[in-house]
Amino acid sequence: MKLKQLFLSLLLLFAVFTNSAIANEHTDVTKFKTQAELIAEEKATYKEKSISEYINSLWHTTGLCAMINPKEGVKNGQGVEMSLFAQSWGRVIMFFIVFLLFYLAIAKGFEPLLLLPIAFGGLLANIPIANMSGPNGMLGIIYNMGIHNEFFPLLIFMGVGAMTDFGPLLANPKTALLGGAAQFGIFGSLLGAAALSQYTGLVDFTMKQCSAISIIGGADGPTSIFIASALSPEMLGAIAVAAYSYMALVPVIQPPIMRALTTKEERQIVMKTTRKVHRLEKLFFPLVVIMMIALALPDAAPLMGAFAFGNFAKESGVVDRLSNEMQNSLINIVTIFLGFGVGMTLQADKFLIAETLGIMVIGLFAFAAGTAAGVLMGKVMNKFSKEPINPLIGAAGVSAVPMAARVVSKVGAEEKPGNILLMHAMGPNVAGVIGSAVAAGILLAIN
Repeated sequence: MKLKQLFLSLLLLFAVFTNSAIANEHTDVTKFKTQAELIAEEKATYKEKSISEYINSLWHTTGLCAMINPKEGVKNGQGVEMSLFAQSWGRVIMFFIVFLLFYLAIAKGFEPLLLLPIAFGGLLANIPIANMSGPNGMLGIIYNMGIHNEFFPLLIFMGVGAMTDFGPLLANPKTALLGGAAQFGIFGSLLGAAALSQYTGLVDFTMKQCSAISIIGGADGPTSIFIASALSPEMLGAIAVAAYSYMALVPVIQPPIMRALTTKEERQIVMKTTRKVHRLEKLFFPLVVIMMIALALPDAAPLMGAFAFGNFAKESGVVDRLSNEMQNSLINIVTIFLGFGVGMTLQADKFLIAETLGIMVIGLFAFAAGTAAGVLMGKVMNKFSKEPINPLIGAAGVSAVPMAARVVSKVGAEEKPGNILLMHAMGPNVAGVIGSAVAAGILLAIN
C-alpha cells in the first residue's frame, strides 16, 4: 500500500513538472515571436542616412548649436523656462564672468580656495544640453546634498572653529565691543536694501532677500551662504560671489577707510601686551557661548553649535585626530563641494539680472559701513579707556579671519615701524565671527 502511494506521488510530480516545462516552452516561443516581430517592425521603419544627415544630426547635439539657435520652452535644471537671451548671449557672458573669476583667484590670489571651485561650478552649470544642474546632474546632486539643506556651511564653520584661538579675545574681553560694532554693516545694509527696494523702484527685494543680502556686510562667506540658502536660494550665487569677493578685497577696501577715520597719532598708538590666558578659560568659553545662544537666540544654534564644537574639540586636547581632520581634510573636501554647489547657481538666467548689480553695490556699502563702525567704536573706546587702544583694530571686527587682522597689523606697522597689532586685532576679529553668527540668527528669527 505504501509503495502504491509513493508511486502515485511520483507520477503526480512528474505531471506537474511536465506541464510547467511545456508552459515555459510556449512562453519562450511567444517571447521569441514577439521579439522577432519587433525586429521586423524596426527593419521596416529603418531609414538609411547619408553622411551629411549624420553630420547634421551631430550638429544639433552640440552646445554651439544650442547657443546659436535658442528655442522657446527650454527649461533649466530646476524646471524653470529659460529666456532666449539666457540660452544664447547669457551663457557667453557667464563664460566671460567665470574666466574673470579664474583670473582673480589665480593671478590675484582673491580667496582662491573657494572662488576657483565656485567659478568652475559656474562654468559647468552654463554648459547647454548637459543639464548638470538638474536633480540627477553632478552639480544638482551636490547642491541638494549640502547647499539646499544648509549642511556644508555648518561643516565649514566646524573647521573654522577648530582653527580659531579665542585667547586674544579672552585676554582683552572689551574688544568684543569692536566685533559687535562692525555688525552695524549688516543691519545698516538691511535697512538700506529695504529702502532702496521700497522708494526707488530700481530693484524689487523682499524682506527675506534684503536679509540675505545684508549678511555680506559681515564679510563672512559661510554665514552668507547659510543665510542665502535659508532665505533667498535664488540669489545664492550672487550673494556668495559678492561675499567672497569683498573678503578677498579686504586689503584694498579697508585701509583707505581706516586712514580716513583716524589721525596719524591714533594709528601710531602702541597697545600693551595682553595677559596669558589659562587653558581652562579657553575650554569653558565655547560652552558658555552655546549656553547663551540656547537661552537667548536658538536660531543661531546651528552655526554657533558647529563653530563651538570645532573649537571645544581643539581646546580639549584629547581628540587631536578629530581636531586635525576638521582643520584639514574635512574643511578641504567640503570646500570643494561647497564651491561646486554655489557655482551651480551662477546660471545665466539667475545671475544676469538687475538685482545682481544691486547685491554687489549694497554688499560693498555694507562691508565699508561695518569697517567704519568698528574703527569709530575703537576711537570711542580709546577716548574713555584707561589703557590706550589703537582704533585701527576696530576694522578687524568684520569676520574675515584672519585677513582683516593682518591688514590692521600691516597698516599699523606702516605708520609706526615695529608696532605689532596682530594679536590685539585677533580679539575683535574672532568676536566678529561670533557677531555675524548672532546676526544671522536674528535675521532668521525675524523672517
